[in-house]
Amino acid sequence: MNIVIFIHSLRRGGAERTVVNLANEWLKRGNQVTVITLEDKSTDFYQMNTGITHVSLNLAGESSNVFNAIFTNANRILKLRGMFRRIKPDIVLGMMTISAALAILAGVRLGIPIIGSERVYPPMFLLNRFWHKIRQWTYPYAALVVMQTHKGLTWLQDEIPRANGAVIPNPIPYPLSVFEPKLAPQTLLVNGRKLLLGVGRLAEQKRFDCCLMSFAALAKRYVDWDLVILGEGPLRGMLESQIKALGLESRVYLPGGVGNVGDWYARADLYVMSSSFEGFPNTLVEAMAHGCAAVSYDCNTGPRDIIRDGEDGILVNPVGDVAALTSALDQLMGDDERRERMAQKAVDVRERFSVESVLAMWDSLFIKVVAKSATQLK
Repeated sequence: MNIVIFIHSLRRGGAERTVVNLANEWLKRGNQVTVITLEDKSTDFYQMNTGITHVSLNLAGESSNVFNAIFTNANRILKLRGMFRRIKPDIVLGMMTISAALAILAGVRLGIPIIGSERVYPPMFLLNRFWHKIRQWTYPYAALVVMQTHKGLTWLQDEIPRANGAVIPNPIPYPLSVFEPKLAPQTLLVNGRKLLLGVGRLAEQKRFDCCLMSFAALAKRYVDWDLVILGEGPLRGMLESQIKALGLESRVYLPGGVGNVGDWYARADLYVMSSSFEGFPNTLVEAMAHGCAAVSYDCNTGPRDIIRDGEDGILVNPVGDVAALTSALDQLMGDDERRERMAQKAVDVRERFSVESVLAMWDSLFIKVVAKSATQLK
């Protein structure tokens, strides 16, 4: 099958990592795979296997006004349409709302089934009025819109009832691939010290400020624990100032993004996720696949689809409550036996969200969509 995936960029992020994972696996299975991005390849963080064609349209950037936005997006649609005509894919997957909408518009009357894919729970990631309307208008014309959770599918059915939806979680490869930049855990952590690990973009959504406040409340009780947050983002300066104000400079580290995150999961004693919202958090599954019990806020979608509360981790309510997060961390940081029991069960995610099982869902969906498209063209 000839597959095209369209996404804004391959910068560091969960959706971007999923695109690379899917592209690599579809290539291994003998498919022809092309990844199209708006941003230049120089911004790529993730690396794809050789054999995958990466086309950059070099049409990223913010618009200064509504007229510029209309012109810019019309140009994107025309260029993307030209790529579809040249590549002649059997199917196109648009990853995230704007990319999905642009792909749907670019594929009008080309006879190519377009699948959109939402990567967060839409009510928690509000679009501006323009793109909200475009999503409502375009999604009914997609062959399918893939949501990551059943709650996400319910939202789609309620908000855009004419759109056809399906649920497919992210595939989580194990072991993870390794690429640059690499940073060995022992460069920061002394042997014998326990590691509380968080991974994610240093952005408001991830609420690492809550994580820092919880760790500060426990630091004096658990003197043999350190906190490491892997990732980069716009709130680095604010978080560094918070670490300094809490007097945790020797116990909390922000080393940035790394390409050997699997080594850090393997070294970690406990994983923490403090996000206010998620779609389907790859990092949570990855950590559990490496044998980490997990503590996570029970945000609208994502964690509750992954963590079996009390069995392989703890779901924390209400979201954003620092005292509740502190209590949950305290329970597991202070109980080695319970934490280890949960860790042993956490590895079940290797099967629950294995590449093989999730790719089988995609393969079944592709076959049905392509067959239906062929029937409609007759």
